[in-house]
Amino acid sequence: MSTDKKITRVGGDEKPKSSNSDYTFVPTEENKGKATQFRMFAGLLWLGAIVAQVFAIRMFLSAVNAEESPVNAWVIGLIVLDLVLVFAGSILWKKSNRLDPPSEKNKFLFYVQNQLGVIMAFVAFLPLIIFILTNKKVDGKSKAILGSIAGVALLIAGIGGFESNMASVEKYTEETRQVEDLTGSNLVYWTKFGKSYHLYNDCGYINGKKTNEIFEGTVATAYESKNITDLCDRCENRAQKQKDEIVQPVTDGTIADPLVSDSLQ
Repeated sequence: MSTDKKITRVGGDEKPKSSNSDYTFVPTEENKGKATQFRMFAGLLWLGAIVAQVFAIRMFLSAVNAEESPVNAWVIGLIVLDLVLVFAGSILWKKSNRLDPPSEKNKFLFYVQNQLGVIMAFVAFLPLIIFILTNKKVDGKSKAILGSIAGVALLIAGIGGFESNMASVEKYTEETRQVEDLTGSNLVYWTKFGKSYHLYNDCGYINGKKTNEIFEGTVATAYESKNITDLCDRCENRAQKQKDEIVQPVTDGTIADPLVSDSLQ
């Protein structure tokens, strides 16, 4: 069976299948280069967020020392700018980890690299919140307003930086081996809004009336482009059944041949 939907290839050509037990995921040089660029841009954005925080603190203290309300457009605007920069940096950082994932061998570094966006959210907002809440010259109402704004910004930045589906070399390797073991090649399919990748482009979950375009590529490409890590259960069962049907006749044949040979002697 096949599909009449538009099939769009994502990523480069698939490399020949290696020995399944020996395969270890290695990012391409192109992806390593992209990941490095994303990390550099993320670092610059996070640095800009820290600078925005410093200026927000200065504007806050300046207003307090001048006996003016610290709840002003400058302070609030800098908090918003801080949030935008942190959030954008976290998005780029998470993309870089999908292109060039860390290894799980060192658990501490693995978690730090995947959750660095959350760490940077605290770095970019926690000092400001402390300055606001501990300043004795500021009235309670102003503390509540600015503290709430900065706290909400920290929460949004933290959620944006949190990686619920942490990429790793081991995860890419294991799932690629699974796909190759089931189908003989590292090729999967997914849709624009899908949450799973599929082994067959005619799978009912992606070959419906609402689907106009199906994307195909490697398991790693599905991670990189859509952060899809779940293998479709229907496709997995179908592939396993086809694999068993192929293996069974071969097994029966190898058992029967010696018997036939003995009867002829």
